Amino acid sequence: MNSTIRVVIAEDDVQIAEIQKRFLERIEGFELVGVAHGLDEARDLVDVLKPELLLLDVHFPKGNGLELLRYIRSEDSSTDVILITAARETDTLRAALRGGIFDYILKPLVFERLKDALSNYATHLNKLHAMESLVQVDVDQFTPSNINTPPVQTALHLPKGIDALTLGKVIEVINEKKEPLNAEDVGKEINASRTTARRYLEYLVSRGELMAEVSYGSVGRPERRYLNNIK
Repeated sequence: MNSTIRVVIAEDDVQIAEIQKRFLERIEGFELVGVAHGLDEARDLVDVLKPELLLLDVHFPKGNGLELLRYIRSEDSSTDVILITAARETDTLRAALRGGIFDYILKPLVFERLKDALSNYATHLNKLHAMESLVQVDVDQFTPSNINTPPVQTALHLPKGIDALTLGKVIEVINEKKEPLNAEDVGKEINASRTTARRYLEYLVSRGELMAEVSYGSVGRPERRYLNNIK
């Protein structure tokens, strides 16, 4: 499959939709054919334009993106869905997986994460179109038992000095704690040095997944504390 993949964006926040639009324009092989800021408009665009892919938010002022996902599946639509959302509830993820989403991306959206997702999607479509008959090894590429494959592939692109296992531990610590943490706090939680923890924390800040704030300790020395950068 060498044709351009047509995409619709469904996002109620105008600025975030514009960011997604600009990111999409930088990725070869994809064409934006419509932007919707409400679910009714998004449904109309999917029904009329029949895009290959929908980039869908979950929370809208009127309704929930999962409702549109269920509608798309009930209509036996060929449009695939990638959720881009601030929803971190496991129930939302479970419902999305049951609805057959291709990927689930947490806000704030990072260009490289979207690029990886779209690259994986294009590869997925190419493989489906190239297969004339199925053998088990082909089927295994598309079944839920291989749901961990994309993160492993993404890990191959991590910079030197950042490994996927430690990165996962750092993200888990930050997600579990409600208050901002410094590098020493995180280092203790993952059984690593303050320097190592800071390297991973600053990497996540550079990707836009964490934000850093400066605070002053008891002796007046400034220190950086890190917390989730959630919309």
